[in-house]
Amino acid sequence: MFIGSLPALVTPFRNGEVDRDALKRLVEWHVDQGSDGLVPVGTTGESPTLSHEEHGMVVETVVEAVSGRLPVIAGAGSNSTAESISLVEHAKRVGADAALVVTPYYNKPTQEGLHRHFARLAEIGLPIIIYNIPGRSVVDMSPATMGRLAKLGAIIGVKDATGDVTRVSLQRAACGPEFVQLSGEDASALGFNAHGGVGCISVTANVAPKLCAEFQRMTLAGDYAGALGHQDLLLPLHEAVFMEPGLVGAKYGLSRLGLCSEEVRLPHVGLTDGAKAAMDAAMRHAGILD
Repeated sequence: MFIGSLPALVTPFRNGEVDRDALKRLVEWHVDQGSDGLVPVGTTGESPTLSHEEHGMVVETVVEAVSGRLPVIAGAGSNSTAESISLVEHAKRVGADAALVVTPYYNKPTQEGLHRHFARLAEIGLPIIIYNIPGRSVVDMSPATMGRLAKLGAIIGVKDATGDVTRVSLQRAACGPEFVQLSGEDASALGFNAHGGVGCISVTANVAPKLCAEFQRMTLAGDYAGALGHQDLLLPLHEAVFMEPGLVGAKYGLSRLGLCSEEVRLPHVGLTDGAKAAMDAAMRHAGILD
């Protein structure tokens, strides 16, 4: 169910408020473009700057707009277990198919603390995908800890943003082949899937959903020659999107396609002129901008 290209949705704003109409348009566009699922209110969706009310409204809007056509994985992470419980419970209540839960950031729990945090969330009964991103959370869940959690029925997979594709093999050994392994890094998704991954929770797919979905389907079919051609089209875009914070690059790209405003909330600011020029060139290279 959770395979292929899964865009980490931006949250559109207009005049400081969540733009629900633009969010609904984005959902329809992703359905039409062939995305395999949607991931609202992750960090790409600017979850740290959303109020709890806005967070809930975005999840509800996406679930309602998707109307069962694609799986929805709702961001529900926090460095407070109590807060994450509330977010997962809300996601379950409004009909999300799973929750994406980041390893608790800043407070640096031990491996046992990580296990207890996710084990408590597993009791809620909604499928949970661990988001392991040590570069931001400053804590790295070990394959052994992940293996312990995989024995709990609700912990079904990982979004791995370690950048180490060999982790896929280590986690397969610890968690079993049915454990859903999704890349959290666009540029290395080709190698990630070659090691046994089954998809990517992608920032670039905000801007190039059709190409990203085709790329994922090629890798999952074992057509790595075809996938390499798409990688060549997409790599400049992967790099341009992340020249500055990825969500800012993604919103700029979407604004160039007329799909939403490039507005972001502080502490993020709009792209510099140099990053805009790089985005324009990369979008033209990928054939998605005239």
